[in-house]
Amino acid sequence: MAEHAKETEETRVQDAPRSRRDVQVDWRRAKDRSVGLLAGIVRWAGLIFAAILVLHVIFVVGSANPGNGIVSWVRGWAGTFSIGFADIFEPADPKLRVLVNFGLAALFWLVVSGVLARIIRRIGGLGS
Repeated sequence: MAEHAKETEETRVQDAPRSRRDVQVDWRRAKDRSVGLLAGIVRWAGLIFAAILVLHVIFVVGSANPGNGIVSWVRGWAGTFSIGFADIFEPADPKLRVLVNFGLAALFWLVVSGVLARIIRRIGGLGS
């Protein structure tokens, strides 16, 4: 009878829900996921910035209506994301000027976001 009581007590302890302190956390996996998420966010931000700049180039070269809400929104953000590239080259043709300068800014964002994402992964221990 004592054995039966002992087994029942052990079974009850095993079946009892664990408290928060008993839960094991895999900190390495959590760190890897966080580093991967941060690197992904950096990469996606660079892609979005470059996409907005490329849209601006397409709108200017394609002579889009500057009064359109989407075109003006893209133009405003493209001016922000060009960060000094908007007037590096000054050819006579205004469309060529936008193509070269904003295209260069888009390439800058693609390269910088890729390099930063790789650095974040390397520092975080995820390799390349």
